[in-house]
Amino acid sequence: MDKPVIADKKPAGVNLNPGTYYWCSCGKSGNQPFCNGAHQGTSFTPLEFQVTEKKRILLCNCKSTSNPPYCDGSHRNLV
Repeated sequence: MDKPVIADKKPAGVNLNPGTYYWCSCGKSGNQPFCNGAHQGTSFTPLEFQVTEKKRILLCNCKSTSNPPYCDGSHRNLV
């Protein structure tokens, strides 16, 4: 299985409107933390998630979270 690329060692704080979003799980997207199709040819697929109300959230950029797509602080343990 492929390992994801660490896009950043800090989360992305984003303001999102209600809707459907696709979180990049491979780390290769040029539109982090969202998918842009860069996972093509890998074992990764984007993670679809829903936002039901306008809010600010922290999305994982290190791709090590145990609660994707949300940051759980796993980036603090990266070397």
